[in-house]
Amino acid sequence: MSTDIKIRKGLNIRLKGEAEKTLSNAPRSRTFAIHPSDFHLITPKMVVKEGAKLQAGDTIFYSKSNDAIKFVSPVSGTLKEIERGAKRVITRLLIEGDQQDSYKDFGKLDPAAASAEVIRELLLSAGCWPFIKQRPYDIIARPDSEPKAIFVSGYTTAPLEADLDFALRGKENELQAALTALSKLTTGDVHVSVGSSDSPLNGLKDITLHNVKGPHPAGNVGTQIGKIDPVNKGEIVWTIAAQDLVIIGELFLTGKFNAERLVALAGSSVKAPKYYTTKIGAEVSTFVYDSGLDEENVRVISGNVLTGTTISPKGHLGFYNNTVSVIPEGDDYEFFGWNKPIFNKISPSRALTFSWMQPNKKYALNTNTNGEHRAFVVTGNYEQVFPLDIYPLQILKACMVADLDQMEALGMYEVAPEDFSLTEFICVSKQPHQEIIRKGLDLMYKEIG
Repeated sequence: MSTDIKIRKGLNIRLKGEAEKTLSNAPRSRTFAIHPSDFHLITPKMVVKEGAKLQAGDTIFYSKSNDAIKFVSPVSGTLKEIERGAKRVITRLLIEGDQQDSYKDFGKLDPAAASAEVIRELLLSAGCWPFIKQRPYDIIARPDSEPKAIFVSGYTTAPLEADLDFALRGKENELQAALTALSKLTTGDVHVSVGSSDSPLNGLKDITLHNVKGPHPAGNVGTQIGKIDPVNKGEIVWTIAAQDLVIIGELFLTGKFNAERLVALAGSSVKAPKYYTTKIGAEVSTFVYDSGLDEENVRVISGNVLTGTTISPKGHLGFYNNTVSVIPEGDDYEFFGWNKPIFNKISPSRALTFSWMQPNKKYALNTNTNGEHRAFVVTGNYEQVFPLDIYPLQILKACMVADLDQMEALGMYEVAPEDFSLTEFICVSKQPHQEIIRKGLDLMYKEIG
């Protein structure tokens, strides 16, 4: 079964430096890092101490609020450091990797013949459960919940994001094993969205396939949920990233937790943008400096330029990221930049800007916000690029004043911070939309649960 979805509202941000579809193995990283902040609302409870020897798949910590949710080592090696911040909060776990990985054996499992309970237990014990997120709240799914549906987006529209058709090529067996397993965990459908007939997700069983077309954010799973099966109060849906399906599928086929990632190194500051095979938590310098940089004053982002996290060039890849973007740092300012025709920037407005005349032109944008933070200005621009059946400005204001009734009425159960990345990009008021939505979701979770 296939259903077409066409998104009309949105904005494609075409940037220079897209990764060429060539694949290299990144040099082996000396250290690997896990940041508990990647797992929102999770308080870690350590299982091992500094100096402990680890195999790939060994439990390092579990969630303090639910000890069934385990977090495992992506590689074999030694736990070198447990870094703590204010109030002794764990900020980073640093693992010194072995030259070659050894894996903990969880045992192979045929998902087609296994029960839902056995599948759930394997995902939890092998550390694959954190790949499964839930809406509402955009947090790691509760193991005791049952979603009305599961969503996987195999289509990317975010600027410079890794091309999933390329990244998933040759992984059909792993994808099928993962999707069959997930279909046992819901009484509803497993909805998979693709953007082309070349997607490796085409033709797989145990799924409902959707063909998606349209500008960004058509590839966001939140946009697809809104068009297929919106989340109402009291309902739960799960979401899983397409590359994480490969790790889950390999667990069922081999019994090993193989935290391998195909990462797109992209951006206008990269000399030779392309794809690298590496591991979750690896040092990004292993492949950033392998490709080389065109300039020194750059910003390295783990993730895409709209939703990613700024890291040091010697930092580590985030748990959920399959893109590293490198763009110029925007710490310079233009004289009278607000009062002259603009040809080298993207804008949905036609006031002194001309990007609308060249929709296929690619730009080398930097991180400059081109203005300072100010009160919300009502322009109507958000609605032009926001495809969900929600009033974006009103829901942002409801979050800012912590009006729970309004947040519920306006559709807060449906959204995640990434759904507002595009409205944040075009915001003339320079308001941090994603941060506002994140704080609103946290408040709802605390007060309503």
